[in-house]
Amino acid sequence: MGETKTLLRIGALALMWGSSFFWIKLGLDMFSPVQLVLARLVLGAAMLLVLCRLQGARLPRGRRMWGHLAVAAFFHNALPFLLFAIGETTVDSGITGVLNSTTPLWVLLAAPLMGTSSRMAGARLAGLVIGLAGILLIFAPWQASGLLSWGALACLAAAASYGFAFVYEGKYLSSTELSPYSISAGQMLLASGMLVLALPAGGFAPVHVSPVPLLAVLVLGIGSTGIAFALNYQLLASEGAVAASVVGYLLPVVSVLLGAVFLGEQLNLRVIAGMLVVLGGVALTRLPKPERGVTAEPGDQADGLGDDTTGRTPRPLAPLAD
Repeated sequence: MGETKTLLRIGALALMWGSSFFWIKLGLDMFSPVQLVLARLVLGAAMLLVLCRLQGARLPRGRRMWGHLAVAAFFHNALPFLLFAIGETTVDSGITGVLNSTTPLWVLLAAPLMGTSSRMAGARLAGLVIGLAGILLIFAPWQASGLLSWGALACLAAAASYGFAFVYEGKYLSSTELSPYSISAGQMLLASGMLVLALPAGGFAPVHVSPVPLLAVLVLGIGSTGIAFALNYQLLASEGAVAASVVGYLLPVVSVLLGAVFLGEQLNLRVIAGMLVVLGGVALTRLPKPERGVTAEPGDQADGLGDDTTGRTPRPLAPLAD
């Protein structure tokens, strides 16, 4: 029964996060990118505040904490959400999901730069090289039919922003005793304020109400942004990081299938091969380090790539970005 519940959680989480690009594509039929992201953040924040109330959790306090949350809100929520929405105005939802799966590779690059991982060698280095080769195969700049475009680059930049955010959160927010619900609610509130400031850049475009895009944004905000976080936290708490990381490999599969079945999107063999190469590289970066009878180096758990064995509040892992 326990294994069945775990599989159901993994499936539900993969569906919620993997479908986010599908909902974005539908929502853009009614909203501008800025409007869509603002609605997503406000709905997600509202859902997380409800969860905070149910859990008896309070919002963070202190200027230093809110300063770190502001950085996390920008790079984990406001900026990548907006870049994905802008990218999907010209890029298929399935391709967006594939590009999102490169997030762990950007984590691997960001971690040494922020001093949370001292070296990169062996399987991790091989995985990074293989993953970058997969990205190159997806974009295929040497072909006229390649995906090299401003929209695709915006999606790739969003994945890189996630990568930086995971490392930053691991370094500055993972040691807090606060509930992850309150931290994420605080992030969403700050990110919502950032998008309000962005309203002059396309946020006041006329909206022609249509039921399907409206429903898509509601599902995106409440389900794929709010409820999905709660499911991820439950999975991390009950089954650990290994089970939660499985979701990361299912996200591009879900996004590609939804785009193909319901939106008529098509992927050529080169893009599919590139996706498999990227996921293979990500899998290599996930291989556990060999035990040598020494204690872990400071920061090894803060790079977003390893299991946290310190007993601190678990944070979402790098592949779990949407």
